[in-house]
Amino acid sequence: MTADPSVPTAGDPPDAGVSLHLLGGFRLLRDAAPVVVPRGLQRVIALIGLRPGATRSQLAGLLWPDASEERALSSLRTALWRLRQDPCCPMTVTGDTVRLGPAVRLDVDDLVGTAARVRDGDDPRTAAGALAAGRHDLLPGWYDDWVLLDRERLRQLRLHMLEQVAGQHLVAGRHGEALEAALEAMAAEPLRETPHRLVVRIHLAEGNAFEAVHAFYVYRDLLRRELRLEPSPAMSALLDETLAPIREASREGAIRPSPAGRRT
Repeated sequence: MTADPSVPTAGDPPDAGVSLHLLGGFRLLRDAAPVVVPRGLQRVIALIGLRPGATRSQLAGLLWPDASEERALSSLRTALWRLRQDPCCPMTVTGDTVRLGPAVRLDVDDLVGTAARVRDGDDPRTAAGALAAGRHDLLPGWYDDWVLLDRERLRQLRLHMLEQVAGQHLVAGRHGEALEAALEAMAAEPLRETPHRLVVRIHLAEGNAFEAVHAFYVYRDLLRRELRLEPSPAMSALLDETLAPIREASREGAIRPSPAGRRT
């Protein structure tokens, strides 16, 4: 690994000003300057960041699943030795466990922490960056099993966080903020019903019946086109009261008899 030569390193602790970014792609920064890391070592650093305190055996098994245990452990020892020779090494080794250095900032931890604050009922206006947090997928283009599992875990975590933020704003009557969070969740997963249902509820709370009905039918058409499914009864029920007069008028028009004795 090599850092930008314009960044002074002498005398600084290895993890001073170090941040590891895994959302949207691997980036290791030291005092905001990128550190060049070979792809093989990127995998090691990323896994250590996602599995804090994992044992050597656990790391080796995930990184080299097709190798024997002895060979996998040998490969891990070599990788850790290479990392520890570099002054930009962002990790510490204690006994049989390996973890990021205590001062290394990990963007995944920021997302998890923000989601926890929202889940615990903090005012969503104080959860800085809740809408932007985790906007990008974990390590796109990586297909290791451990990446795929954590990618989906973090995607679901963010979707639920955005929906909670939208729901909390809706309850508080902050309809603009609620709609922004719901639309952010909708952009992340267009076929997921929950954010569409929130959008309908927000429009109804504002008294915008047209917007609510329009949002419902846009989602219904999308669902039919992509999955040949219908919205759930729970979503349809949101508009029952709004659409009832229209449906009743349509039924009356369909069964209204022609005037007696009228000939065509």
